[in-house]
Amino acid sequence: MTDQNNISTSAEPSATPQAAGAAPAGVAFPKTIKSYVRRAGRTTTGQAKAFEDLGPRFLLNYRAEPFDATAAFGRNAPLILEIGFGMGEATANIARVRPADNFLCCEVHEPGVGALLKRIGEQDITNIRILQHDAVEVIDHMLAPDSLDGIHIFFPDPWHKKKHNKRRLIQSPLVAKLAARLKPGGYLHCATDWQPYAEQMLEVLGQEPLLANTAEGYAPQPDYRPLTKFENRGLRLGHGVWDIVFKRR
Repeated sequence: MTDQNNISTSAEPSATPQAAGAAPAGVAFPKTIKSYVRRAGRTTTGQAKAFEDLGPRFLLNYRAEPFDATAAFGRNAPLILEIGFGMGEATANIARVRPADNFLCCEVHEPGVGALLKRIGEQDITNIRILQHDAVEVIDHMLAPDSLDGIHIFFPDPWHKKKHNKRRLIQSPLVAKLAARLKPGGYLHCATDWQPYAEQMLEVLGQEPLLANTAEGYAPQPDYRPLTKFENRGLRLGHGVWDIVFKRR
């Protein structure tokens, strides 16, 4: 059911990031832990048209320099980072119900980026900007400490096999980076449909000294996070879903 991207390793050489507005043929990265896995997929005609028509406005170039959110969005508003939005269904819904917030969304899966651009056009959404780049590099090189009001990580790859657990996105080093980039009072919201991963998330976030749990264990599903078609399918099959919400102290 998982509809998101997560950590992978690759031995491919680095490639220069593509210009905003173009539908990239693919971006390769050196062998290191990343915030995603590569998935096969074909960009549809509608998604390709969305790249062409909406890319220049909503796609941002990756630059290893501090991110100017006011310039990127054309306004000063709370900034929410989303890591791995899959096909963008939940992202678009959240942006529509929270028009006062700005959403900076990282995703490398080209059809997913095209799908979100298409939703942006169809639903007349203006408060999303997309970086088609590894989120870890974005965090390291573009986001300053105390610059985020919130972070969303919904249904990252659970890496079910025990020998692959080390590839999971939610691990202490990344959580420390995320916590440092939250403003005091800012939140980190994770969701998963794999209970062992939910348990790991709860443990790892609970060990981060800058973060405090907003609930006794798992949190109720916040009103702003919709049920996607993947989640609804899982619920019909009897799968659980766990939300974990921590705040910066």
